[in-house]
Amino acid sequence: MISFEEAIQIHELLIQKFGGSAGLRDPEALKSALIRPYQTFEEQDLYPTPEEKAAAVLESIISNQPFLDGNKRLGFVLMKLILLEVGLAINASHEEIYNFIIQVATGEHNIDSITNWIKFHVNQNKP
Repeated sequence: MISFEEAIQIHELLIQKFGGSAGLRDPEALKSALIRPYQTFEEQDLYPTPEEKAAAVLESIISNQPFLDGNKRLGFVLMKLILLEVGLAINASHEEIYNFIIQVATGEHNIDSITNWIKFHVNQNKP
């Protein structure tokens, strides 16, 4: 699980590298987004697969906009980190990824279609 502090550090690195306004707008939105992939109901994971967990964090960061800027970038990086924790990686072109992230940001995807996109574009990470 990615901690609150780690997410802030990752965001700061992304802003330094790619530009944008630094600053946390809504700490509770960030906490909520980081917890969402690991939520349970009646002792059952709401997002049982790595792809579902990755989709949940991506959708939450992009939708809730916890930072002043860089939310799409952060959402994508956190999605990738959740997948990497279990040896999975996204296999898609920069253009495919860009278009997908913009579609998520404009509400063209829900959690199920985000999960399906990830499943379609994921592969085992080769060492």
